[in-house]
Amino acid sequence: MTTQARSSKPGPRRTLTESAIIDAALDLLDEGGVNAASVRGIAARVGVAPNAVYTYFPDKAAVLKAIVEHLLGQVDLAVFSDRNVPWRQRIESLALELRERLTAHPGAVNLMIGGPMDGPRALALNEHLMETLRDSGLDAGEAARASYLLIVYVFGSIALETAELGDGPRDMSEGERSASRLEGFSAIPATSYPLSAGAAAIMATYVSTRQYTWGLRKVLDGIAGAKN
Repeated sequence: MTTQARSSKPGPRRTLTESAIIDAALDLLDEGGVNAASVRGIAARVGVAPNAVYTYFPDKAAVLKAIVEHLLGQVDLAVFSDRNVPWRQRIESLALELRERLTAHPGAVNLMIGGPMDGPRALALNEHLMETLRDSGLDAGEAARASYLLIVYVFGSIALETAELGDGPRDMSEGERSASRLEGFSAIPATSYPLSAGAAAIMATYVSTRQYTWGLRKVLDGIAGAKN
């Protein structure tokens, strides 16, 4: 009787790179939040020992910062390059792209607002934003303040949206989500809360592109008026 040699062999070892670490961390972040994106969890996801991750990043905070930079690096800053396009249109295009990209990775939104955005790509985004606001007629100081106002509105709105969506299904259309919320708001007693009951149809659309754009345009109206 002969002993058969095992035919199975270990697969090729995955090459570890900064990109592989960031991709793994982003996947874990999407699946389980910040706590899931630990160095140990990242190492397990890419099939290496934790010490191998430390070769590229000194700690978890550095990984999370790299995720922010990675996502901001996907934003098309070329939207700012055509100065023949009205300044408001350029900013609106950017704000809508940021919302689209960040709502796809809800776990990353709190990273954007949880610490200073001082990486090269974050600074480039802010620089382009202030340059565009200067095109509106604001001076340097006003442009800096307006830039912060827009960042607060955009990231704050996205954070509230992702928090409300929570762990619910993300394949629902905005219309379906609004209809579901309206059903809940229909129970508001009109005798006690007449304004809220009367605005139920509007409140049901708070988490929507329409509301996001409406608010953004009101902020831009205020910025446009600041130079008068």
